[in-house]
Amino acid sequence: MLIRYKSNQEKIAMGLLSFMPEEKDVKVLQETMSSYKNKENWHLYLLKESDDFVGAIGVRLTDDMTAVIQHISVNPSFRKKGKARKMIQEISLMYKKDYKLCSNEDTFELINKCNNMINYELADKTRP
Repeated sequence: MLIRYKSNQEKIAMGLLSFMPEEKDVKVLQETMSSYKNKENWHLYLLKESDDFVGAIGVRLTDDMTAVIQHISVNPSFRKKGKARKMIQEISLMYKKDYKLCSNEDTFELINKCNNMINYELADKTRP
């Protein structure tokens, strides 16, 4: 089940996001977490199964009603078990009614590999 990130889960979220190559640098990771905490249009969700947090997925909402999936990470112990696909499908259900769903350069390949039912577009990388 996807649950909305809360500040008391910061270490868990940072640990999950740190599995992404572009989030390996601590300063970059801290900036990312700051954005999820402080920007109203950035939403981070954690995938919890049983008592374990096994994945994270982040969405940025834009003024043109686009939901950009910008982070997807799965704990290596839980990879190859459909966790990324599950998170993408749950996010799709949450947002597709009101937003056009797309990905950024970092998530494009994984999203299209995991979810061939929805054809995600690459978001304009010049948007903030």
